Parts: sequence; C-alpha cells; structure tokens
Amino acid sequence: MKIAIANDHHGIELKGKIINYFLKNNIEYVNLGCDEENNVDYVDYAKALCDSIKSGETNYGILICGTGIGMSIAANKVKGVRSASVTNEYCAEFTRRHNDLNVLCLGGRTLGIEVAKRIVDIFLNTPFDGGRHLKRVEMYESNE
Repeated sequence: MKIAIANDHHGIELKGKIINYFLKNNIEYVNLGCDEENNVDYVDYAKALCDSIKSGETNYGILICGTGIGMSIAANKVKGVRSASVTNEYCAEFTRRHNDLNVLCLGGRTLGIEVAKRIVDIFLNTPFDGGRHLKRVEMYESNE
C-alpha cells in the first residue's frame, strides 16, 4: 500500500507530523504537498493527489488544508475519488466501512496530532464492508 499526502500552506505542520507517523510505522508514501508557508491554491494539490490515485501510482490519499473541507470539495470533483473531511474516529471508521473512502481530508487548524494519527490509523486499517454498501458506491460512480 502506498499513500499520497498533500497539503496547502495551512497543512504543513500536520503533514510533517503525519509523515513522521508514516516513517515510524514503515508506511510507504509520496509527498505531493507544499512545503513553504506562501499562500497557495489547495485545489492544485488536491488534483495532483487525486491524479496519483487515478493513475494507480498510489492507493489512498490524505489531503490537509485549514479545515479539510475545501480539499474534500475539490477531491470529490474527480471521478473515482471518494473523499470526506473527517474530524473523529467514528467518522473515519464508517467512511471506510460504508463509503469506501479513498481520500481522507484533515484540518490542519482543527485537529490535534494525536486525534489525527488515530484517524489516519483507522482510515488505513479499516476495510470496506462491501455488501449493500457496494451498490451505493457504484451509484456514486455512475453519477459522475
């Protein structure tokens, strides 16, 4: 499994801490985000990450902006991407189990690192339930 991670200028600090978490847990990743505090457009970073998933270069993605909401909106415009701004462990679990979430969006200004690490861990380790939920995911795909 290879994870893409990208961010805008509001997500630099949280991205760095998540990358440290990846390194400690031997998680393969690619950094597609910005590393400078200059104001940038999050949409460009969301697109780069989504393109890496669509191409098969990466399996899942994590996007970070101030709240996670803007990144989620941008990512959901890309066919085949299912993203959500997640703020707690329960939502992390059920967006994977029921929605087959493949792009996790986090808020660099709204989440502490310990909660963010637990959300990332749940996102990466919770399987999709399939079954009745597969039909709904297929419906998302057919509406694009």
